[in-house]
Amino acid sequence: MKFRSLVGAIGLSLLLAACGTSQSATNGAAPEKPADAVLKVGASPVPHAEILNFVKQNLAPAAGLKLEVVEFTDYVQPNVQLNEGQLDANFFQHKPYLDDFNASKGTKLSFVTPVHLEPLGLYSKKITSVAALPSGATVAVPNDATNLGRSLKLLADNGIITLKEGAGTAATERDVTGNPKKLEFKPLEGAQLPRSLDDVDAAVINGNYAIEAGFKPASQALLLEKSQGNPYANGLVVQAGHEKDPNIVTLGRLLQDPKVKDFINKKYGGSVIPAE
Repeated sequence: MKFRSLVGAIGLSLLLAACGTSQSATNGAAPEKPADAVLKVGASPVPHAEILNFVKQNLAPAAGLKLEVVEFTDYVQPNVQLNEGQLDANFFQHKPYLDDFNASKGTKLSFVTPVHLEPLGLYSKKITSVAALPSGATVAVPNDATNLGRSLKLLADNGIITLKEGAGTAATERDVTGNPKKLEFKPLEGAQLPRSLDDVDAAVINGNYAIEAGFKPASQALLLEKSQGNPYANGLVVQAGHEKDPNIVTLGRLLQDPKVKDFINKKYGGSVIPAE
């Protein structure tokens, strides 16, 4: 009888443990991984995945870090999959975008460390200077809230439009108070902006998509954001509560390594700028 009781107690303990495991696996939280596990990181192809692959090949082995880089061509799925626990981290976005995503989607994702800045720029296949922008021109802009406001601020900072006082980076088309060239704005998903240049007079394009499309922002943008005091550094993001996981701490440190900064400066020639 004592033997049967012991077996029953062990069986009950295993059942409760299994139930507990099932619950934690379905609540969307990624469990902390052991130090030797593979860290799965979602990233935009350029420059984020290129930077991560540099780390993977040149710095991670000596640090005992195993990386798997998963590429995405949009700004939504990397956060969705991170929130669902399909990714351990992502690297594609700046903090203002993340804050807006968390507020609108109810997610709890956390910005860990800045890595680089991709200056937003105005590009065109039809004109070679801002002064040549015709009256009534169509200008494509990013359709997500933070980058739309950022785009309008770029135009306002260069005297093309004026914005309502205090609108800042949260500005929308409704905040445009002065538009002497009578520009028409065409909001598009970020990845579509380079392709839109055949159909519009100009487009404000995020740095990663501009580089991926073959542009050299430092020399080809008609207008380019200044890096000084810019809050839009792209960085490493994880689920809230996982900022201190050993592999995350290691990856964050490697992404700020001087060798990564040198790689960014040499490869992108000022079109991507290491974060300070």
